[in-house]
Amino acid sequence: MPKKQMRKITYTTLFADESVNPRFEAALKRFQPKLGQTYPMYIGGREIRSEAGEFEHRSPLDTSIVVGRFQVGTREHARQAVEAAKAGFGEWSGRPWQARVRAIERYAKLVDERKFDIAVAITYEVGKNRLEALAECWEAIDAVKYYVGVMKKEKGYSTKMGPGGPGERTFDVCKPFGVWPVISPFNFPFMLANGMAMGALITGNSVILKPTSEAPLTGLMLYQLYVDAGVPVGAVNYVTGPGGNYEDEFVSNPDVAGIAFTGSRDVGMRLFRRFHTEQPYPKPILLEMGSKNPTIVTSKADIPEAVEGTVRAAFGYGGQKCSATSRVYVQRQVKDRFLSALKERVDKIVVGDPREKQTFMGPVINDKAVEKFEASVAEAKSAGAQLLSGGEVLREGSMRNGYYVAPTVVVGLPEHHKLVTEELFVPFVVVNEAEDVEDALQKANATEYGLTAGIFSRDKREQRKFFDGIRFGVTYANRAGGSTTGAWPGAQSFTGWKASGVTGRGVGSPYYLLNFLRDQSQTTVV
Repeated sequence: MPKKQMRKITYTTLFADESVNPRFEAALKRFQPKLGQTYPMYIGGREIRSEAGEFEHRSPLDTSIVVGRFQVGTREHARQAVEAAKAGFGEWSGRPWQARVRAIERYAKLVDERKFDIAVAITYEVGKNRLEALAECWEAIDAVKYYVGVMKKEKGYSTKMGPGGPGERTFDVCKPFGVWPVISPFNFPFMLANGMAMGALITGNSVILKPTSEAPLTGLMLYQLYVDAGVPVGAVNYVTGPGGNYEDEFVSNPDVAGIAFTGSRDVGMRLFRRFHTEQPYPKPILLEMGSKNPTIVTSKADIPEAVEGTVRAAFGYGGQKCSATSRVYVQRQVKDRFLSALKERVDKIVVGDPREKQTFMGPVINDKAVEKFEASVAEAKSAGAQLLSGGEVLREGSMRNGYYVAPTVVVGLPEHHKLVTEELFVPFVVVNEAEDVEDALQKANATEYGLTAGIFSRDKREQRKFFDGIRFGVTYANRAGGSTTGAWPGAQSFTGWKASGVTGRGVGSPYYLLNFLRDQSQTTVV
């Protein structure tokens, strides 16, 4: 294997790379003077200040820190952004696909140059530790590089077809739809927004970036990168404020061509129903809506490997990944050994300020997440579950002003208990017993979700049963770096089944860009 491939940055390899620390520390110092600044929105390239006022975003790692002040956008701003994106669409989509690709390549280069500053913003905004914040930036770079390659391979999605009749010269050409609001979540504020926006832009669409109010600064940095790379203003716009202020306009404005959304199932399904009801005809909507992800551990597993993979998947970024392990099914023969090793490993997790080098798990995102954690622990206890590890809200020392909780494992909840079936998005994992692989698969599949799943078994027949029988879009066997987490562009497509997604073509897949394109058959009789 070539050296440059062996040195590839992933979520796993970053944890062993010491060279990132001095540069991250320097970026932390650069960021300090910027705290508390006020930022505008950008619509059609114009700075917009809202008459509705501003909102203050405070850091979950320490709520005394004001990350910045941002505009409270309104429905009128949503309408203006749609108008600007419609006007910008003509210029951007009219460029040759090669020119768009060159601009997106420049964007990737700029992300690489600014990645430490972006990572620090991610750490302050959403509490992600330095390595996961940096990995998010590298993932964005690799996603762009991968899709640049796809565009070149597909020649901008123009294909010569066979003649339908005598003298016919035929081509199939894929063309963009138009204006796409891109609605992004807090847990991967840069990468997930990047994936949706890049997919729309590289194929010739125009976008309106609407980041969550938990990560507006990272969304602004994304906007600035695209503009600096040469994407024309109007083709990319940036708005902030409560999602409810934008929803009515985005779902009903006939100039909106499609919506790309990552977030909760409740909001995603509401957008889905409204968009298909309030538009004059069916239009595409991309939804990634989380999951309730299982890890299976069989009697043929390497137990230390299974424990490490489960811990990284369950408690990386505090369980706030849509791919996080939240259910574990362990075969009876190895249950006691697995639980003993799991408790020992979980109790060693370093929870604290994510700016610190040694921290593995930082804060959860806000006070509502802390409340959900506390309620979940109380419900598990009342249901008779064993609390194997954790269960506390952490308020001592440097954690006193933030939203910190202990990584928590409970054992023995009834299979149909809501803590087993509902997505929690906090560091809370349920471990239950399975008779064998078939029993584990049945329990793992007994959910409306279907994003990620993993198995630990050194038996190839059990691995094959898992891949053939699991009803999830992203599946892994024996992945110590994360049993259900860590999909990488060009390696693993991030595709949700059932209630976890809509299109069946996930980011990282060779088919993802087709979500933003429609065919046109072109026939000339010569």
